[in-house]
Amino acid sequence: MTTTPLRWLLPLACALLAVPAHALYKIVGPDGRVTYSDTPPAGSNNTRAAPVPAAGGDGGGISLPYALRQATSRYPVTLYTGSGCAPCDSARAWLRERGIPFAEKTVSSNEDLESYSRLTGGPDLPALTIGSQLLRGLSREQWATYLDTAGYPQASQLPPNYRYPAAEPVVARKEAPAPAAAAAPAAAAPPPTSPGGFRF
Repeated sequence: MTTTPLRWLLPLACALLAVPAHALYKIVGPDGRVTYSDTPPAGSNNTRAAPVPAAGGDGGGISLPYALRQATSRYPVTLYTGSGCAPCDSARAWLRERGIPFAEKTVSSNEDLESYSRLTGGPDLPALTIGSQLLRGLSREQWATYLDTAGYPQASQLPPNYRYPAAEPVVARKEAPAPAAAAAPAAAAPPPTSPGGFRF
């Protein structure tokens, strides 16, 4: 009687699915060489390791499932929005409902609008980038097709305590210089006098 490979493949597949997703670590060795691993290195004074944040924000330091981590590292998602934009609100809600980790960039100044228009070829909002692919205008079907192709799961796999990063402007704001201390008022000049000693 021959045994089928399926008899031992099924338990192996179940065991692999039971393995929890681990964080991905960036390890810098003493020679400066960078490697990535799902386990932290053994204690060494000459080696530095740090968890690699997921693209689209670190989610509050939450580790993402493997498939989602792979997709976000290869094809990070950025949503471009503006205030008072109903399609932008719908796009944000749809991405969150699907469980897509994303960064949000807002167009809220002339500088933002200029930079955004150069990036997308026009002022229309919203827009989505998936890796280097630009999608203008909200089209759930089109967006879903591109996200599927990029390897994002079709149903949310985000941990319940995942936090989306705060929206940021398209152009990073420069810190305003601190106002200089007000100079002390100059001493009042004596009133002019006329040649005859009269004061005006």
